[in-house]
Amino acid sequence: MDVTTARERLEFMLAELDRSIGVLRGDPVAVRDRSTADAGSDLTDADRAQAMLTVATTQRHAVIEAIKRIEEGVYGQCVDCREPVPAGRLEARPEAARCVQCQGKRERRR
Repeated sequence: MDVTTARERLEFMLAELDRSIGVLRGDPVAVRDRSTADAGSDLTDADRAQAMLTVATTQRHAVIEAIKRIEEGVYGQCVDCREPVPAGRLEARPEAARCVQCQGKRERRR
């Protein structure tokens, strides 16, 4: 994928993530009379929304970092081993910072 296309996709992803994060951070629904079961359901919904917010925020950071790599002229280069990130990986995940091998090592350390 060429750098221009990558930048366009990343900027689109960033805009979508910003919209999603805005929705997830929206004001809570006004409290009304509820049963205990409804209150438990609301807590589960809040937990789910918080988890989605965490994932979106993490992905947003990755997208911003990828845009920075474009600006620095190192987009498509693994941040660990400096080898090229495969084109197919960048097509699937334009925000990818690592080649498949280095990403696998990173995930095994967690």
